[in-house]
Amino acid sequence: MSNNHDHDHDHDHNHDHDHPHAEISHDETPGYYEILEISIRELLIEKGLIKPDDVRKQIELLDSRHPLLGSKMVVKAWLDPEFKKRLLANGNHGAEEMGISIYDDTDFTVLESTPDTHHVIVCTLCSCYPRAILGLPPDWYKSKEYRARTVIEPRKVLAEFGTVVPDNVRVVVNDSTAAQRYLVLPVRPAGTENFTEEQLEAIVTRDTMIGVTVPRIN
Repeated sequence: MSNNHDHDHDHDHNHDHDHPHAEISHDETPGYYEILEISIRELLIEKGLIKPDDVRKQIELLDSRHPLLGSKMVVKAWLDPEFKKRLLANGNHGAEEMGISIYDDTDFTVLESTPDTHHVIVCTLCSCYPRAILGLPPDWYKSKEYRARTVIEPRKVLAEFGTVVPDNVRVVVNDSTAAQRYLVLPVRPAGTENFTEEQLEAIVTRDTMIGVTVPRIN
């Protein structure tokens, strides 16, 4: 079953928000999921399947990933046509070329939006996301509403993010899976010809690389 769904005039469908951590008092009783996580972690350590230090290292790895990695990748593709070709041909190799490891062994694909086609990313089953490039996904990306509505009525969802896609532009909804992750290479806005790399990176936000918004210079 293809992960790409073509709807011509409507849309095509291709199968981080940072949130504050609640302060927990030292005498607060652990919740169900906290107890479950501790129990499973201790069992895995006891069975020798992971080492106590493995969890800390994985957390540090996740913390090191941030949308700025994706912004730098997009800007490099905008400025270097040969790199762009290589990135679109093989996202994993393109990331490695920039020194970014796809640590979860997923297939990483970069999708180029054009004046005729607008790409947007969703995960209809859960919250599969290019964490190796963008870090943790935003809460709205994981919500049932976004996962369901983006497939059915993507133009309305995009409009709610302030992105109005003209009727003559095809919308392609790309459905991430456990093995396949996507990142959108947005259209470079007109008027940025004299921008520095830092200025370009500033307009390539997380949401533009998910495809719910587009880079804007004003």
